[in-house]
This record gives sequence, structure tokens and C-alpha cells, in this order.
Amino acid sequence: MAGDNKPNDNHKFVIGVIGAGAGNCTEQEKSIAEQVGREIARHGGVLVCGGLGGVMTAASRGAKSENGTTIGILPGSDKQNANQYIDFAIATGIGEARNLVIIKTADVVIALPGKFGTLSEMAFCKKMGKPIVSLSNWDISDDIEKFENPAKAVARAFELAGEL
Repeated sequence: MAGDNKPNDNHKFVIGVIGAGAGNCTEQEKSIAEQVGREIARHGGVLVCGGLGGVMTAASRGAKSENGTTIGILPGSDKQNANQYIDFAIATGIGEARNLVIIKTADVVIALPGKFGTLSEMAFCKKMGKPIVSLSNWDISDDIEKFENPAKAVARAFELAGEL
């Protein structure tokens, strides 16, 4: 049926990865993000992120290391600004409003540590009832499942996606 959002047998879950940009991302956060990206690809998912640096580059690099597919939802109008690991760059030209597009695109979101952009994305998840799992420093809701292990966070994200 047209407009039916139920996945077919070939459906790949789209997992959003949010977190610190290039200027605020530690080496440990990059390492965790890369592990998350690898696990998403190993589970057969598609990774969607903001397409730029920091957590976004690291997660995308991890996904590509396992032959995964990556989508970058860019704040600007130039696709060339996407990091080198993005397969599909979506140039929005809408600045930080692109955070909402990332959340709407994802079936489930995995939050890593970040600043206020990450907080806004987490808030969008809560507002829209979008499943979210957290490896983040933000503690915004008691009903967000928190993890320390990236592989367990990704496994739970896929469980949640399967329940949709």
C-alpha cells in the first residue's frame, strides 16, 4: 500500500548517531563512535548522522570499515562538506534545523556525548516518541536506556527498531 511504513523483507533499519562535532570530540568519544558505526554495519543497518566531523566522522568510518552504508544530513548547501565516509550526502541548507531531519530519518537514535546540538536531537527524540539509547553525558529522562558498552547499545537499538 502506498504510504504504508511497515518494513518489507528487504528493509534495513536506519540508525541515527548523534554526538559531539569536531571541535568538541575527545579521542575516547571518537573511539566509541567508531565502534558504534562498526556494530551498526555488522547488524546490516544504515547509519545516518550529521555528516561532518567528530562523532559523525568516526561513526561513519566505523560503518565503512564493515562495508556499511552511511547517510549524512548536512547543515549547509554544499555536499562536498560531508566527511569522506559518507555515501549519501544530503545538503539541506537549513543549518541546525537539520537536526530534526536526522531524527525523523532514523528508526532509532544512539546518543553519544555531545553539547547542545546533541541535546536538541535527544529532545526531538523524546518529543516525537522516537526510540533512543544513550552512551551520552546528557541525563534528560529516566526512560532513556543508558549503556557504557557500544556493542550492547547498538544491539538494543536494533531490538527497539524491530519492535516498531
